[in-house]
Parts: sequence; C-alpha cells; structure tokens
Amino acid sequence: MVELHFSFIIPVYNRPQEIKELLESLTLLDRSFEVVIVEDGSQDTCEEVVDDFTGKLNISYYYKENSGPGDSRNFGMDKAKGNYFIILDSDVIVPEKYLKTISKALSENYLDCYGSGDKALESFSSIQKAIDYTMTSVITTGGIRGGKQSKISRSYEPRSFNMGISKAAFLDSGGFGRIHPGEDPDLSIRLRKLKFKVGYIHGAHVYHKRRTDFKKFSQQVYKFGLARPILISRYPESSKLTYWFPFVYSIGLLIGLVLLLFKLDFIFYFYALYNFLIFVDSLVDYKNLKIALFTVISTNIQFMSYGAGFILSYFKICILKQIPEKTFPKLFFR
Repeated sequence: MVELHFSFIIPVYNRPQEIKELLESLTLLDRSFEVVIVEDGSQDTCEEVVDDFTGKLNISYYYKENSGPGDSRNFGMDKAKGNYFIILDSDVIVPEKYLKTISKALSENYLDCYGSGDKALESFSSIQKAIDYTMTSVITTGGIRGGKQSKISRSYEPRSFNMGISKAAFLDSGGFGRIHPGEDPDLSIRLRKLKFKVGYIHGAHVYHKRRTDFKKFSQQVYKFGLARPILISRYPESSKLTYWFPFVYSIGLLIGLVLLLFKLDFIFYFYALYNFLIFVDSLVDYKNLKIALFTVISTNIQFMSYGAGFILSYFKICILKQIPEKTFPKLFFR
C-alpha cells in the first residue's frame, strides 16, 4: 500500500467559533497532516481564526462564492496536497487518537472511502445529547450511521461529517454531487459502482456538536426524507424496506391515536412500549431524566419529519416521475 499523506478538508459557512474548537482539537493529533479550510461564501468569516493557527498547523485557507458543502469539499480536495482526504464538518471536535486509529485501520484493511460514528461530549447541551442518541442508536436508526453497538451492513454509506476518501477515488468519481442533503450517500453509491472499497472504521468517532434545536432538527431530517427517493430513482438497487420505516411509524402512530377515541388501545400500547424502551435506554446512557425525555421527543420528531419528507418525495419523484431539480430546487446547489 502507498504511504498515506492525510489532508483534512473542512468547509465552513458562518461558523468561526466552531472552526476554532475544531482546529484546537487538531493541534493535539500525534502525526503530520495538512488542513484545508474552504470558506463557502460566509459573511462571518473564519480567516482571522485560521491565521491564529498558522504556526501550529500546516493549514491553508480559501474563500469562494457560496456553492454548497459538496462543491466546497471538492474544491478543497482539488487544492489539497495529500493522497488521502479526511472530510469533517465544522461543528465537530476530533479526539487525540483519531488519526492514529484511522492509520492503523487503513493499514490493516484498506478502504478507498470510510466513515465512522459520532458521540456527545459531557459539555454538550441536553438537546444535543438527545439528538445524538436519536441519530446514532441502534434502537432508533438501526445503526445505519454507525455507533458503539451497531453492526455495519455491507451497504453502509459514510456521512460527510466524518468521512475519508482516497485521492484516486475522488478523481475517478468526480467527488460530491450537487444534491444537499444526500451528497454523501450519493457519492458512496457511485464509488461502489466504480468498484472502490467503502466501509466503516470502528473507534474513529468524532464529537459532533450539532448546534441545533428541535425545530431545526425537524427541518433537517425532513430534507433527508426528501433526498432519499431522489437517490432511489437514480440508483434503484440502493432501495431498502428500512427507508419506509419512519413513514410507517408515523402512520401507525396516527392510527393508534385515532383508535384511542374508540377505546381500541392495542396499537397505542405498542408505541408506548417502544418509546418507554427508548427512554430507559437513554436514561441508562446519560443517567439524566431530562435528556431521556428529550430523546423520546427527538426520536418522534425524526421519524415523523423524515417520514413526511420521504413519502412526499417518493410520490412526486418515483410515482409521478417528476424532475427532482424542478420539484425540489432547494435541494440542489448550482
């Protein structure tokens, strides 16, 4: 295997404080690497923050017009000098042993593209911890985003908040597409079609802050739901029954609530038990009643928002055969 030279590619949009926290964590890593910061048309830029790290990191800064995170990552990979790119979101913190874990894993089982999971720090807010649980737990997502208890499937799709890709894979695939969100699974599917090896690296987690609230979280996962049928229409072989679960869950819950009016409670009891299990599991993890309650709320927000976006998009894109770019123009950057 060729010796790997790592370049961190980090797009940022109006979040200088987050970049500072991320760069501070990178200074603690124990081997050489390059950092490429791509300012995606921000008004509140991080150039001064980056300047403070010039003597501490091998870092370069580029400002470009706003064209979305996918295109900004491609821009950064074009500029990078390494032969293996590590892509991070600006709202993550990297553990000290991150690069050591990645290097060891790739030397033992080389991947052209990898993904890994995320965790919450003790300093994160209760909502951040609840959303982290909802996004990563086997009980809520089946572990499709990775997690300490998840069994990663062969069709695992790395997520661009914590993702690596070789220079060769980037050049052959053309990198990320214009859709957002959904640009990371889109790239993963194309890489597999090109016969590149894609997989998951256990233990290479980052701390993902997700500076959000329940309203923003709902909007985010709604867009995730909109994007998935577009990907299914592009790559029919990527379709899975599990993508329907949030919609089925939402419909079942509504039916259960209606049946309660007629004193038929068997469906509602099933949902009550499921949500109780989530509450208990979160309580065991965090030992905090508030976080456990928030976890139940965020889980139901995730299912219902994603389910609503998915069924709307599936009907328009997969049944009516509408053109995605015209039907959902806000999901595509020019």
